[in-house]
Amino acid sequence: MKMRLKIKDKEYEVEIKELREKKVRIVIDGEEFLFTENEEKEKVTIPKTSLPKRNFSEKVIKAPIGGVISEVFVKVGEFVEEGKKLFLLTSMKMENEIVSDFEGKVKKIFVEKNQRVKEGDPLLILK
Repeated sequence: MKMRLKIKDKEYEVEIKELREKKVRIVIDGEEFLFTENEEKEKVTIPKTSLPKRNFSEKVIKAPIGGVISEVFVKVGEFVEEGKKLFLLTSMKMENEIVSDFEGKVKKIFVEKNQRVKEGDPLLILK
């Protein structure tokens, strides 16, 4: 539960994080405190961490194995459904179809016909 408290003309954002038997954990302006029934308080230290931002709206299709792109079946701007054939990749004299695991609009294609790729190389981005 979130709320705003005003004490001596200063506002604080307060969030009650968890309720337990005779214990309450409260976050006040980013700092956590633990309150027990006998009104003792214990400051809880929260490590500051930051994770890199990821764009979950974009899906990258990568080469499952190394080889040569024999055919490209899609174009930028085209909408593809899950299971649609995207590329034909030749490796060790065998042709492998690369199909989409997702549906979406083709935002960018990184490879072209007769281009060599390594395992894990990005082939295209779906949006």
